[in-house]
Amino acid sequence: MAESATSDQTKEQTNKVEITDAGPSLKRLSIEVPAETVAERMAESMDTLIVEATLPGFRKGRVPRKLLERKFGSSMREEAKKQLVASAYSDAVERNGLKVIGEPSSEMLEDVTIEEGQPLKFEIEVEVLPEFELPGWDGLKIDKPMFEVTDETIDEEIKKISINDGELEQQTTAGKDDYLTGHGVMTGADGTEFYNIPGAVIQMPATKGKGAAGMVLGIQVDDLGSQLGKPAPGETATIKATGPENHEIEGVRGAELTIAFKVDRIDRIIPAGIEALCSQYGLENEAEFREMVRTRIEQRIHVRQHVAMRQQVARHLVESAKIDLPERMTTTQAARTFERRRMELMYRGVDQTQIEENIAELRAASSQDAANELKLFFILNKAADEMDVKVQEAEVNGRIAEMALEQGVRPEKLRQDLIQSNRIGSIAQQIREHKTMDAILEKAEIREVSAEDYAKSAAGKKDDG
Repeated sequence: MAESATSDQTKEQTNKVEITDAGPSLKRLSIEVPAETVAERMAESMDTLIVEATLPGFRKGRVPRKLLERKFGSSMREEAKKQLVASAYSDAVERNGLKVIGEPSSEMLEDVTIEEGQPLKFEIEVEVLPEFELPGWDGLKIDKPMFEVTDETIDEEIKKISINDGELEQQTTAGKDDYLTGHGVMTGADGTEFYNIPGAVIQMPATKGKGAAGMVLGIQVDDLGSQLGKPAPGETATIKATGPENHEIEGVRGAELTIAFKVDRIDRIIPAGIEALCSQYGLENEAEFREMVRTRIEQRIHVRQHVAMRQQVARHLVESAKIDLPERMTTTQAARTFERRRMELMYRGVDQTQIEENIAELRAASSQDAANELKLFFILNKAADEMDVKVQEAEVNGRIAEMALEQGVRPEKLRQDLIQSNRIGSIAQQIREHKTMDAILEKAEIREVSAEDYAKSAAGKKDDG
């Protein structure tokens, strides 16, 4: 909420503010704005309206006050309420040193109205950083996995590139791994519509067995293949599912869902051949293409090593810090958690399809996994504050360039996409978190281990957890 402009006289009048705990990481602000302040705001709004308003039959600035009150009074009071609430909220946060994260809840303001001669009283809840002690990290022991680039690794990467750069061939019937494009609608048992998405895409899983699981409208469905069958264009498949407990939409969590998916078209990816790939990347032959792929993998290994070491730091921080967390993530917290994971996967060079599958898995993960993600966010924020970690614009541009290279797009296009989807701030947040963990790594004892030993160690820790 942006603080609105007020007169010096208004600023001298003090709002009454009472702050109480509404739950872990949540504060309720009970605020009373003096009647005098409310009257001044209304008078200022009316004075502005008198000067600016034009109505048929009256010159600008000559419309009678009573007529303006009758015609615009309701909307004027609503606008004044928004300005007074925004100003009082901002003042309360600043005066009480609240470390606010996210936007405050506005649901409690719906029934609040301005009454002549009366103070404006309202309550608002806001998410704040929890109070806790940071764990120590000096002398932390960290393993650095040493990955090798083998011919098999290069072959696997070329296979992925050939699929990503392949051509779509339209089909009349769907087979495993084909892509269904259509109109997806997700509703609850009471008919509530949660999603209505034209142009949604489903990758066909196997129709039975272990490979029958798949994702539709961001939700993992264990038997998606058997529920879908083999629909043809024009047909509608009906899929039943239970909403994941950590979904960012509150109403979806644990709900019995019905997804109607009308198939518009079916496409199969025909992988690009090596000659086509060489031509596309401006290379003379397969040997040059393989060398390009090797260089790309070596660059990615550097990222993977940092990711692996940061994950160990994150595990230590989460296991060592004691923080009271909400029993269930709020919508804002869940959305932020998924956005952090999405940006991290983009940074690692994971393709878009796998990213969305990973997010779907996170939605379906245990409450403890979701709590750990939220806990890490709080810890890194506090650690970054104490270390005074800053992020420069050049660092954001550099990270976007790295991610664009992995995705095979121009940096300026990716930057524009991030701005339009309101994700540019997530890049800065990611860099800040990485710099914080890297600062911790500088004080750690690091030993190099083989990729195999690291994988065994990581699997053992996961089982223990």
